[in-house]
Amino acid sequence: MKNKTFKMRNRYLFLLDILFLFAAYALAVRVILEHQLFWEIFQKSLLIAGVTAIVYFISFSLLGIYNTDWIHAAPDDYMRLFSGSFASSVFSMIFFMIIPMPTDLFLKLNAAANAIALVLICATRFSIRFFKKLSWAYNKKNGKITIVIGAGGLAVTLLRGINEDKNLNYSVVGLIDDDANKQKQHIYGVSVLGTRNDIIDICKEKNVEEIIFAINNISIEEKIDILNICAETGCKVKILPGFETSLKRGSAGLNDLREIKIEDLLERNPINLDNELIDTVIKDKTVFVTGGSGSIGSELCRQIVKFSPKKLVILDIYENTAYELQNELNDNYPEAKVEVLIASVRDKKRLDDLFKEYKPDVVFHAAAHKHVPLMEDSPSEAIKNNIFGTYNAALCSAQNGVKRFVMISTDKAVNPTNIMGASKRVCEMVVQALQSLGKTEFVAVRFGNVLGSNGSVIPRFVKQIEAGGPVTVTHPDIIRYFMTIPEAAQLVLQAASYAKGGEIFVLDMGKPVRIYDLAKKMISLSGYVPNVDIKITITGLRPGEKLYEELLMNEEGLEKTAHSKIFIGQSINISLEELEGKLSVLKTALDTNNANIKKVFEEVVPTYHITENK
Repeated sequence: MKNKTFKMRNRYLFLLDILFLFAAYALAVRVILEHQLFWEIFQKSLLIAGVTAIVYFISFSLLGIYNTDWIHAAPDDYMRLFSGSFASSVFSMIFFMIIPMPTDLFLKLNAAANAIALVLICATRFSIRFFKKLSWAYNKKNGKITIVIGAGGLAVTLLRGINEDKNLNYSVVGLIDDDANKQKQHIYGVSVLGTRNDIIDICKEKNVEEIIFAINNISIEEKIDILNICAETGCKVKILPGFETSLKRGSAGLNDLREIKIEDLLERNPINLDNELIDTVIKDKTVFVTGGSGSIGSELCRQIVKFSPKKLVILDIYENTAYELQNELNDNYPEAKVEVLIASVRDKKRLDDLFKEYKPDVVFHAAAHKHVPLMEDSPSEAIKNNIFGTYNAALCSAQNGVKRFVMISTDKAVNPTNIMGASKRVCEMVVQALQSLGKTEFVAVRFGNVLGSNGSVIPRFVKQIEAGGPVTVTHPDIIRYFMTIPEAAQLVLQAASYAKGGEIFVLDMGKPVRIYDLAKKMISLSGYVPNVDIKITITGLRPGEKLYEELLMNEEGLEKTAHSKIFIGQSINISLEELEGKLSVLKTALDTNNANIKKVFEEVVPTYHITENK
């Protein structure tokens, strides 16, 4: 339908151009001759006008002028229009100089008519855009009152899009930029009202409803500072990613305009990886990822496939997410050899068969139950899945000559107060004890919460805000360490490349985040006032939950690696015989009740202490 409308509009322009040419000759005759012999001379000029019209049509067609959408025309389009009109005038003049005209009068008439036609034709195109923009501008007056952070190229792109796209219903009342030279300037019809320090006052003065962040080149620290200021305004905040970011995702433009996420406020500087070293671990190797379709496991797969493994084998028990990941990787990396297998790490026989068939070189073990409250209510499942699942995968690795086994651990394994953390502490014991077998390099990588993961608080807060509240926080002083999923996966790969066997790698999680403040910012960024529009309710610590997580045990020191964000903690002094004794005790406890299982955990993990938080 759009194509038909487009062709019809240009057909009318062609007819209008013909009309303008004949009108131009009539006007030229009228101006030059006044009332003398007007009709007689004009009739004789009709042939000249017809030939000139043909010249214009050929010139405009060759230059694509009749295939141009003049509502959204760019400067280059107007240059082509002017060039085509001017060239047509010159060719017309030359043509009638070669073919003798009846008198010099007709040469004058032709020159005057071409000049008039050039003005009329160009003015028509300009007026199409002008009146359409005037109509849009009128309609935009009732749009959302908006300010734009930034007055550079990205902001200009945004303003142009807002002006030309009727679906972007914004009334931009000002720009914000820290550049002193831009203050009070008008950029694309909008004034620069002040700097970041003026944002809050400007929002109040102008009754701003929405803020759009549109700065391309800015440091992470400055970006977070400005977004934090925006979060204090009570306005909804959106962000237009920079051109480079958009292009990396395979898209660029106003379609990328999105609501700001809390990840934007917790963003950290990009990680520098030693890709050559990671290459030695992954490239041309068969790689297993257990729990491969989970939040961490799936991102590990996305990162691993970039390093051209010989084969990537994804193991998971949950077929829905495994199927989705398989389709994603096949679509994005059609040349990669990826296999998805449904299997449980609890099933030692199934694992034995798969390890013998595929002969993996590297295993990333991400399969685990991770939800603290659920494991408090079902501690036996933490033993079966986390502990014995890890033991099965690790033992298969040792028995089948796997070069490197990397287990994903958690900060909750440090001085654990819950079953999930205690079970992961035992998993760390497993990889430390099996290192004594001497065939496989066993390591663990420990980090805190990851933003957007299945166990993260962020998705829950988002749903609660969308439902109108309340947003629930367990304690006003509870803090957590956060890291993005891609960042965690990249650091896991880098840590794996440093492994020599027996290490517990600890990732630098940055500054701790107060969860109550996190909830307030998320509410503010959604355009609501915390505890006014949406309440924050304190529910009390859940069973096994503690106010803060530790990344290192008190008796563990830190050893630096070649990467500034990766450290090595002291290994656990545990023999294979001692580990097997602990596993035997835990296996026996499976036949008892939850209370007894927790007591057994206190015996198996000396640093674990039962905390009910009731």
